[in-house]
Amino acid sequence: MSEILFSPGRRVHFVGIAGSGMSGIASILLGRGVVVTGSDNQEQSSLEPLRSSGARIFIGHDAKNIEGAQILVTSSAIPRNNPEVAAAEKVGLPILGRAEALAELLVGRRSIAVAGTHGKTTTSGMLAWTLAAMGEDPSFVIGSKIQGLNSGSGDGSGDVFVVEADESDGSFMRYRPLGAVITNLELDHVDNFKNLEEVRRAFQEFVKTVRTFLILCGNDAELATLEIPSTLRTVTYGIAEAGKESFDLQLSNLLLSPRSSSASISWRGRPLGTLTLSISGRHNLLNAGAVIATLLELGFESQRILTALASFQGTSRRFEFKGEIAGITVIDDYGHHPTEIQATLAMARSYMANVGRLVVIFQPHRFSRTAVFHREFATALTEADLIFLTDIYAASEAPIEGVTAGLIASDIPQEKVYYLSNREELISQLISKMEPGDLVLTLGAGDVTHLAGEILERLHERNS
Repeated sequence: MSEILFSPGRRVHFVGIAGSGMSGIASILLGRGVVVTGSDNQEQSSLEPLRSSGARIFIGHDAKNIEGAQILVTSSAIPRNNPEVAAAEKVGLPILGRAEALAELLVGRRSIAVAGTHGKTTTSGMLAWTLAAMGEDPSFVIGSKIQGLNSGSGDGSGDVFVVEADESDGSFMRYRPLGAVITNLELDHVDNFKNLEEVRRAFQEFVKTVRTFLILCGNDAELATLEIPSTLRTVTYGIAEAGKESFDLQLSNLLLSPRSSSASISWRGRPLGTLTLSISGRHNLLNAGAVIATLLELGFESQRILTALASFQGTSRRFEFKGEIAGITVIDDYGHHPTEIQATLAMARSYMANVGRLVVIFQPHRFSRTAVFHREFATALTEADLIFLTDIYAASEAPIEGVTAGLIASDIPQEKVYYLSNREELISQLISKMEPGDLVLTLGAGDVTHLAGEILERLHERNS
């Protein structure tokens, strides 16, 4: 099937091509000689590399954009009444979802799907980086650029293909990977899941699609509730806990420093040595544990793995350093769930070595998520010294009456929170309060990421 669909010369049109997963698939197809066109609502940075590789890109959706296409690929965010999708249906073009298209690329490879409510982008990026650093030239499609590789996708000559498996729309059941990692299980994507039980059922169905082995975080109690098919080899990884059963891959003696972290590693009771990362955070050590367990299961030698992992620099928008001016540091992070925010703020405190203030600009992502988690957001954010809240980033959702960022602000001590819907006013207020030693963290899955550059520019103007 894959040779028929994506053979060289075939003409494939992507609806919503700028999305991280979609652009990654398009990039791989371009490298394989497929003729790629695509459309998106607005210009984005991910489009220029596609144009440079030969893709024809349209800004805006129009039925005429699909002329000449033989296959349509569409993201889950695109409604069925989209004019390009409707035109394709009218003429009988094959229409594939993003996950279906990516599943085609996995055929014939040792595919590893990295799933979980949190940590899957960093874990899949860490896995792809480690394989590359070992000289294995992997293929990969993940939701963020890997620092050092400067891409979130690649079509390597090696036989391992790493894919970030997003559970949000249930499409991760399409991949049928050789092996899979599940980092954790928690309620999120409340626009699609009503409760934790629905999330659990989705992951239960996902494990049934895995062909050979499953890597599970032993520290996550919810993962222990999954029923694992007897046909799968199950490998656990985790941080040693007093009184708890040991894991196949166990981390102990954790050491967290502002710019690094380390842990002792054992495999089924046998010491392997010390893992040293050039990034900090307990959660990143746990992510690394998943990577080591996966690569050991694939047959790679432990010292090669540990050496390669040590050079991992992170992925974009995951505690990404943006700049420093006059002693004020600016970091950008994608965290948009209370659990992620809690981990990110703890990492920020470690990064700062408890010097200066932690200042957060948080943009809530989706009305539905804000409605369900506004109290949890407030609790997590209160760990910062100053909190600036923006309006909610809708992400294609319709507003919900009464749901605003004010719900979060109302549960934070008023002396430390500022809810400003005007972007210019927010930046002006922020700049006026900045002092040397502060760390500013732009936080959220929407366009809040663009504020980091503006803040650095204004700080430069203030100090010039």
